[in-house]
Amino acid sequence: MTTTPDFTGLKAEVVKAIQGVIQQFQPMEFHLEADGAGGARIRFGPVSLGDPYVQRETWIGAHIPPLVPYADIYPVFVRGDLLRADEKALVVPMTRNHIFMEQPAVQVSLRSNRRDAIRETVSIKLLKVIHWVKSQ
Repeated sequence: MTTTPDFTGLKAEVVKAIQGVIQQFQPMEFHLEADGAGGARIRFGPVSLGDPYVQRETWIGAHIPPLVPYADIYPVFVRGDLLRADEKALVVPMTRNHIFMEQPAVQVSLRSNRRDAIRETVSIKLLKVIHWVKSQ
């Protein structure tokens, strides 16, 4: 990791969620910003995207709200220069021209309706979003 996370000011459940993300993805880079309310914004990578995209890897960004595990992780962000290999436009709910943690970003707006707050961890939500992006 390029930075050691500073958990100062974060709620215990947010720290637990971040530790789960680090354990799940074992990122080469990990960036964290406290949101001032007990939650945090995270950005990490690289994460493999595979064949559908010109860029084979991306970073993943998300806000982990202080109400985790009872709050959804929504939206999720990926690199801003993401292009499909077949030259088609990105599909809805992916939208361009966002900024996340000072980085150009594509927003991936996949809300988890009827989610089970105990079973769907932050890591599972991010895995679902990554799987969806790869399958487009």
